[in-house]
Amino acid sequence: MTQPGDRPYDIVGVGFGPANLALAVALEEHNARAAPADRLSAVFVERQPRFGWHRGMLIEGATMQVSFLKDLVTLRDPASGFTFLSYLKEKGRLVDFINHKTFFPTRVEFHDYLSWAAARVGHFVRYGTEAVSAAPVEDGVDGVDGEGGVTGFAVTVRDASGAESVLRARDLVIGGGLRPSLPEGVEASERVWHNRDLLTRLAEYDGPPPARWTVIGAGQSAAEVADHLHRAYPDAEVCAIFARYGYSPADDSPFANRIFDPAAVDDFHGAPEEVKERLLDYHRGTNYSVVDLDLIEELYRRSYQEKVRGRERLRILNACRVLEVRERPGGVRTTYEFLPTGERHELDSGVVICATGYRPYDVLGLLGPAAGLCERDERGRVRVERDYRIRTVPGVRAGIYLQGGTEHTHGITSSLLSNGAVRAGEILGSLLAARRAGPPAPRSAAEARELAVG
Repeated sequence: MTQPGDRPYDIVGVGFGPANLALAVALEEHNARAAPADRLSAVFVERQPRFGWHRGMLIEGATMQVSFLKDLVTLRDPASGFTFLSYLKEKGRLVDFINHKTFFPTRVEFHDYLSWAAARVGHFVRYGTEAVSAAPVEDGVDGVDGEGGVTGFAVTVRDASGAESVLRARDLVIGGGLRPSLPEGVEASERVWHNRDLLTRLAEYDGPPPARWTVIGAGQSAAEVADHLHRAYPDAEVCAIFARYGYSPADDSPFANRIFDPAAVDDFHGAPEEVKERLLDYHRGTNYSVVDLDLIEELYRRSYQEKVRGRERLRILNACRVLEVRERPGGVRTTYEFLPTGERHELDSGVVICATGYRPYDVLGLLGPAAGLCERDERGRVRVERDYRIRTVPGVRAGIYLQGGTEHTHGITSSLLSNGAVRAGEILGSLLAARRAGPPAPRSAAEARELAVG
C-alpha cells in the first residue's frame, strides 16, 4: 500500500478501533462523492491481525450500554449506507430486530456490525502493523509542498515479522485506544488475567477447572465476569472483591445522558478548568465503576437464593482493598483488607481476573521526536483544539489529531462510542479545511461539520 511516486498520504491513522473505523467510513463516503482532486488518501495501521474490538469480553448475552443509533455514522449522516440498520438489512435481520423491541443489541452482534463495516473499508488498513514513532518532516522534504515549517511526518511502522518501513503523512490521526490497567504491584501471568482477555484466556486454559475464581473490580466488566464465571462453572465458587459496599448502578437517566450529547462537548471544551473538573466529578456515575441495574439485581438474586439453599458459590467481599496478588503452586493467593476494621485475610483461588479498568494511550510516547511539537498545559497534558487537533508550536503546518486521550479537553465521551460518528465528521471537516484554505484548521466544530458534509 504505497502512494504513486512515493507521495505522502494525506492521513496516516494509528490504530483501527471503532474511532478510526468511523473516520475511515467518513473518508470512504467523502471520496465517493468528491471530485478526484478533492479526495483524500489514507492508510491506517493496526497491530491486530484482523479487526477486533474487546474480543475477550464478547460474553454471550452481554448487551451494549449505548443505543444502536450511536453507531459509526447515524448521528453524522442517518442516510449513510454504513448504519447499523443498513447492516441489519444486508444480513436479513431488520424485521427481526424491530420485533425484538430493544435499542441495545448484544455485544456480539454489534461487534459483527463493526467487522462488517471494517471489511468494507479494508483497503485503507494495514493489519499486523504497529506504529513505532513519528518524526517531523520539514518543508520541501519527501515531496511535501514548500510553504515553510513542518509540513508532514515520517511514521516508522513495524510489521509482524519485525521488518520496519516508513509511511509519509501530511497529517496524523491517533486512535490508539486504551491499555489494560492492573492493581499496583500486580503483573499479568498464566493465572492472573485482565478481563480484556477473559474469553481468550479461558479458551487457552488447559488445567483442571478452578474450584474458586477471584474477580477484582466493581464496574460493569467486573460484574459481567463474575456473572459469566458463576454461570459457566456451576461447581466453582466465584469471589468478587471490591472496595465499595456494593455494586453501584449506572446513571443512564435521560437528563444525565445529555453529558454524552455532541453539544455537551462544545460546552465542556469552552468551560474554565474548574468547571470541567466539576462536571467530570458530577457525571462519573454515568460511566466509571458502575453497573447496569438489571445485572446488579440478578447477581443479588442469585446470592440470596444461594443463602437460602445453604451453598454460597457467589461471594461478595465488599468494602475490601486488595493488598497483594501472588502466584503460588497450583494457584494464586490474594491478600485483602476489610476496610472498616483493618482485618487482613488471604484467599486462594485457581485464577484471578482483574477487571480494574484501563489507562490512556501514551500519545507523546508514540510520537517520539514529534512530541516536542505539542503544546502542553500546566499539568503536562497536551492542549487539544475543539477540532481534536493538538495545539502545536509555531511553524507546524501539519496536524496531529487525537481520537481518545482528550477527556481533559473534550469531556467524558473521549474514549466512548457515543460521539464517535460526530467526532469523525469534525476531524474530516478539519482535514478538508486545511487542504482548501491552508492551516490552521478551523477551531469551530460547526465549521468542521459543515465542511465534512459539504
